Amino acid sequence: MALTGRTALIAALGALFVGFALPSWLGILTVQLALLIAILCDLALAAPVRKLHFTRTGDTSVRLTGEAETHLTVTNPDRRTLRATIRDAWPPSSLAAGTDAPTSHHTVRIPGAERRRLTTVLRPTRRGDHHAVRVTVRSHGPLGLAARQGSHYVPGTVRVLPPFTSRKHLPAKLARLRELDGRTSILTRGEGTEFDSLRDYTPGDDTRSIDWRATARRQAVAVRTWRPERDRRILLVLETGRTSAGRVGDFPRLDASMDAALLLAALAARAGDRVDLLAYDRRVRASVQGRTARDLLPALTNALAPLESELIEADARGLAATIHRSAPRRSLIILFTGLDTAPVEEALLPVLPGLTQRHELIVAAVADPRIEEMAAGRHTPEAVYGAAAAEQTRTARRRTADRLRHQGITVIDSTPDHLAPDLADAYLTLKSTGRL
Repeated sequence: MALTGRTALIAALGALFVGFALPSWLGILTVQLALLIAILCDLALAAPVRKLHFTRTGDTSVRLTGEAETHLTVTNPDRRTLRATIRDAWPPSSLAAGTDAPTSHHTVRIPGAERRRLTTVLRPTRRGDHHAVRVTVRSHGPLGLAARQGSHYVPGTVRVLPPFTSRKHLPAKLARLRELDGRTSILTRGEGTEFDSLRDYTPGDDTRSIDWRATARRQAVAVRTWRPERDRRILLVLETGRTSAGRVGDFPRLDASMDAALLLAALAARAGDRVDLLAYDRRVRASVQGRTARDLLPALTNALAPLESELIEADARGLAATIHRSAPRRSLIILFTGLDTAPVEEALLPVLPGLTQRHELIVAAVADPRIEEMAAGRHTPEAVYGAAAAEQTRTARRRTADRLRHQGITVIDSTPDHLAPDLADAYLTLKSTGRL
């Protein structure tokens, strides 16, 4: 039972009224008795909380930084009118800072045998599955002197998907893909290309592309055009060990890797290639295989949404073995991992020859833009020390990247804002040169 501010007002008025006619002690006792009776009557007239019925509908998924609406339908089966404050509680990460009160608290008045629908707006700040906590109801009496309070558990889950901010780069990358795909005059010849069509020779064309048999049947010199092969196999591998948990800006490295993986998957699907996904540290954390181009992005975003970094050292040998099982044929393997010297040299380098012999390999790493800022600092003694440390870090990363490149691996070491477009450009370059 909860008392409101009206109780003090009634007590004061009662004391003032009775104090003129009765002794003080008797007047106070009378007021208290009257007040107690009023409170009990008000409590008896408050609608019960336990009898209420709840159902939940609304959005089941939303992209990070977006908004989702969850609807709570409250049914009052009692004859008494429900006058209540209802809080639909969710985890703090489901509601943006400062929005808890106006979005999850609702004041309602529901007559007997009627229902109302309440809407709570969620603005998640973290990926993953967000579950409703509880629904707390405070039912007030008609005088507002007392209230009943209780809680109900109404199941509800909203999956928060990766934001896919790199989607803005997709139109430009698709335009370049159309050039490689033979829809413009830019056509290439290489190991990974296939015959497309014949056209008339123009000055500057490679004479090796002249089709002499077709030329003999025509009145003009004919050249063969080529297009990149389709139906290539691409395996996106996210290493989810401790190195992926490091934060760059406001987000962990794993989130930047996810964003780059989604852009490449969308681009490769448009190019007609098959894309699979593997997330691994010491065991498989997520896997997407055999999806069509239409189902690929939804499947990837759903698989990546609950994925979190594990604070353990990744098992490089187990990762290599899992890649071999997932990609028995020659494929383009894109490994999202770190360029820290110790993990790469001690664990990754020994297993790479087995991968590069069978597959084309790209290593994509997230660089910290703060390192570049520190390397440029010279205005104070502290900044000079910071610049020296930043330069040492950059040198170590370059040395590690060079060792990978010496094994025939393409290395991309970019900041979160540039990793996705840089990786897409590397994929298109491999496709245009026939290495894919």
